[in-house]
Amino acid sequence: MTETDTAPPVGGDLRAGPRFRSPIRGPWLTAVLGVVLLVGLPVVAVTGLLDYVAYGAGQQIPAEVGLLRPPDFVFPLDPPWLFRLTQGVHVGLGLVLIPVVLAKLWSVLPALFASPPVRSAAHLLERLSLLLLVGSILFEIVTGVLNIQYDYVFGFSFYTAHYLGAWVFMAAFAVHVVLKLPSAARALRSRSLRTELRTPLSRTRPEEGGGDLVADRPAAPTVSRRGALAVVGGGSLLIGALTVGQTVEPLRPLAFLLPRGRVPDGPPGNDFPVNRTAAAAGIDPSAVDPGGWRLELTGGPAPVLLDRARLLAGGPELPLHTATLPLACVEGWSAVRTWTGVRLRDLAAVAGVAAPTAAIVTSFDPGGFGRAALPGARVLHPDSMLALHVEGHDLSLDHGFPARIITPSTPGVQCTKWVRAIDFRTT
Repeated sequence: MTETDTAPPVGGDLRAGPRFRSPIRGPWLTAVLGVVLLVGLPVVAVTGLLDYVAYGAGQQIPAEVGLLRPPDFVFPLDPPWLFRLTQGVHVGLGLVLIPVVLAKLWSVLPALFASPPVRSAAHLLERLSLLLLVGSILFEIVTGVLNIQYDYVFGFSFYTAHYLGAWVFMAAFAVHVVLKLPSAARALRSRSLRTELRTPLSRTRPEEGGGDLVADRPAAPTVSRRGALAVVGGGSLLIGALTVGQTVEPLRPLAFLLPRGRVPDGPPGNDFPVNRTAAAAGIDPSAVDPGGWRLELTGGPAPVLLDRARLLAGGPELPLHTATLPLACVEGWSAVRTWTGVRLRDLAAVAGVAAPTAAIVTSFDPGGFGRAALPGARVLHPDSMLALHVEGHDLSLDHGFPARIITPSTPGVQCTKWVRAIDFRTT
């Protein structure tokens, strides 16, 4: 029997037809790919939930998720790169695992067309969980990649759909692991990985038994199992190489897959990605002109107005502070820069609020990114600041001139640009 033989399937079982005759399909290859996903996908899921928590209570998107809301707690501010790590892993590992997911789906495809389609109540449960698992993971991949590309062609809220889809995936994944782990363990013991990695194409043979995954009439092999694993692993490595530049800045010129991951042109010190430009935000240049701009501080006995010259002058009440902190975006990119400005806790003291429990930051941005709430722990952190300079230079207009918020281990969307006012609160 050759690869081009198109004899009709026997007994209606499509595994006997020309579509599903690869001799390398079988429980062992499926189990090997499954182990990689068993380790990697929970990491993607957990880091995604941590990123959701990092927004802070009441600011997560979507907001109304009922019982699916994780416990509210202040995301750790130290180490300051923690959010950068979790978001980078979530996006980067999610992309790297795409070839493994597709290979795993290819390996089990014959079982989806086995006859009869349902053999028992347990088999029906397995089929239903598999339907939810495959549907949800493909949905998460497609929407996640489109979000990275800032291409919202699907016409619904990415955040709501991606979050709810993740919970569907996690539930289906847990059921699938419980149902398939024993058979996967048996399959892994049936062959030696070391032996398979040494087996060339000329000695590649179909697995014996294997049920629905093994072709009844296998064709001649065109690739060995080690070749298939090399193709999948090579694809993952290639995606990783084209992605890692979003967080490892020396490799940023290689980040071809990330529209905000490349190094943009900009004024000195401002050569890092911009998600939302001043033009896109509709910022009125006259509103942020340093000659007329005033920072309004409220929450104390009376409002306090500070101009940029007063903030840059430093002094005992408002000493200038410099810290090296990452700016990390939920789409996966990040940049580490040295910022100089005035600590938020010093601004709170000048406003007359010695121990703020929160701060509401208002921007000149008229859109949905013009307001953010910072919990008290972020306000009081010694490196949290109203940044005036980056790398010793003025902020560019696109990066938030005349002032922006920078706090450790915080989603970039909450590092508000074009700051107009800060309201320090004690309740």
